[in-house]
Amino acid sequence: MRRRVETRTLQIGDVTVPGRVLTAPMTGITDLPFRRLASRLGAPYVATEMVASAELARGRPDVVRRAAVGEGLPLTVIQLVGRDPVTMGEGARMAEQAGADLIDLNFGCPAKEVTGAAAGSALMRQPELAARIIDSVVRATSRPVTVKMRLGWDDHDRNAPAIAARARDLGVKAITVHGRTRCQFYTGEADWDAVAEVKAAVDVPVIVNGDVRTTDDAREALRRSGADGVMLGRGVYGRPWIAAEMQTALDGGVVEAEPDAVARHALVVEHLHAVLDFYGEGLGLRMFRKHLGWYVEQAPRPENPLDRRAAKARLCRLESVAEVDEALAVLWDLK
Repeated sequence: MRRRVETRTLQIGDVTVPGRVLTAPMTGITDLPFRRLASRLGAPYVATEMVASAELARGRPDVVRRAAVGEGLPLTVIQLVGRDPVTMGEGARMAEQAGADLIDLNFGCPAKEVTGAAAGSALMRQPELAARIIDSVVRATSRPVTVKMRLGWDDHDRNAPAIAARARDLGVKAITVHGRTRCQFYTGEADWDAVAEVKAAVDVPVIVNGDVRTTDDAREALRRSGADGVMLGRGVYGRPWIAAEMQTALDGGVVEAEPDAVARHALVVEHLHAVLDFYGEGLGLRMFRKHLGWYVEQAPRPENPLDRRAAKARLCRLESVAEVDEALAVLWDLK
């Protein structure tokens, strides 16, 4: 699929990330099965789903499952979310004990259920509380701590450079910035130029995030932001191989065409069975439906958008592994 050349790495504290194309923590997406698959395909960095520190400290099974580390992964990045410095520190200790190489703090999630609890990007409006959380986490762990944030809460208070500088002073080793404010959610276009202000404010690696879906996007985001790396979010939906392909292209390697129907079908089936093994068949099929939809959206066939929507709707109603496998084979003309 690709020919490797010398890879430009990213140094975060004492951790060498084997590339500059990072995959964001995404709830319901970057669980252990996805991280294993993307890592096997060559992704240099895939973070866990967002993990609530208070629930992690209490040992809630669903939260512990989100932070499942697994074995054989080249890098383990656990992202914590919360607003209480004490429980965030305790979550960091547990994350280190679980095998985290890096611990990331979520100051960027715009979801109402998160900001309504004064966490995620709501912390951009409370820089003193954000600083106390950072200080507690850095003191609680020997692992490098990073922060993912937005440009600010809204256009009237784009305070990412100031919060990033404070975070650096408190011991944070890298900063990721999504080029939107919280109030933008995912509307409009990511402002990669604004990320350059964060880069100018700190002397630790800065990663630019938002609207990076292609190698051309990555090159332009890096050029305009001056960032040290890029982070992919929605761009990986239905394309677990894309981070590795983009890394090869940025390194100057030759990237062949994306997987054909046969290779793609094999990856979908591999992903499906990994999800079933992890969650069990009932929950696993329900969890995998969104992935099926994205795989269909990205599929090389069918060409007709109406056929694609119909295939997506049909696949997401199927209730057995055999039905899903049969439908995928028919969709991509493999039978």
